[in-house]
Amino acid sequence: MKIEQFSLAFNTPGRGTQDITEKVKTLLCNTTMKQGLCHLFLKHTSASLLLCENYDPQVRIDLESFLVRLVPDGDPLFKHIMEGTDDMPAHIRTVLTQSSLSIPIHNGKLALGTWQGIYLYEHRYQPQERHLLITAIGDELSF
Repeated sequence: MKIEQFSLAFNTPGRGTQDITEKVKTLLCNTTMKQGLCHLFLKHTSASLLLCENYDPQVRIDLESFLVRLVPDGDPLFKHIMEGTDDMPAHIRTVLTQSSLSIPIHNGKLALGTWQGIYLYEHRYQPQERHLLITAIGDELSF
């Protein structure tokens, strides 16, 4: 069994989703893993990771519309506003979504479904730099 770790940094344009599937796949191609598990961990509390449909972008737009209604910016109930009216809602959105994903590695590739993509979901309005730790655990390819 082998364990490999990598880091990726992403600059987000602000609130919304960013498809990071190809960057993760490319990084995994540089390993010798044949089968195992790829774990993704986002090192932030106001952004999250999604495994979401990658065909119709309206799915992610609808998700954002739902979260805006569920956790509105500037809600007077929120007392944590030092960093802006979008900060506490961003923390809640992260808790409601997720900051890590585990995806199987099968025959040296991520075992994603046909319509699945990996997305970094920025919950703040301002651009941010986000850091992702990727851990691949598994058996190596035999040559």
